[in-house]
Amino acid sequence: MNPAIILGAIILLPVIILMLGRISASLVFLSLCLGNVLVQYVGPESSNFVNLLTPQVQGIVNPTDNNIRLFLLLTPVVLTSIFMIKSVHGSLKMILNILPAAGVGLLGALLVVPLLPSGISSDILNSDIYSQIKKAQIIIVGGSAVVCLLFLWMQRPKGGHGKHKKH
Repeated sequence: MNPAIILGAIILLPVIILMLGRISASLVFLSLCLGNVLVQYVGPESSNFVNLLTPQVQGIVNPTDNNIRLFLLLTPVVLTSIFMIKSVHGSLKMILNILPAAGVGLLGALLVVPLLPSGISSDILNSDIYSQIKKAQIIIVGGSAVVCLLFLWMQRPKGGHGKHKKH
């Protein structure tokens, strides 16, 4: 399959899911960052841990390091998406949610593509589109992080603390 189509799906699918599900893309972006931390710090030892826990299924299922890393990367994203369905209210917030959603798609591509099976991964990594995304990774990560923080700060409760109306 064409690497541009696969890369497009990797980028656009999260954006579409986040927008249709009215899911807070800022929280999903932060969950993707958490998944990356898990990959970096838990990933190197995770295959030993999985083999220790599941020696009886080693002949049936052989989890590769990249499969385990994909699981570690995407589990926080999937769980946050499920728990945050319909968390974006109002049409303006919904429209603005596309910015962090695009950040999720682009950062997701940067993090997922190297973990894909080698044939697919090498085709995408050698494509012109991916090299352009890779060159813009500073803008993608930095810009998305700032946008997500701004969105989170905008969601703080309105009004003062301790000021309650009597009914």
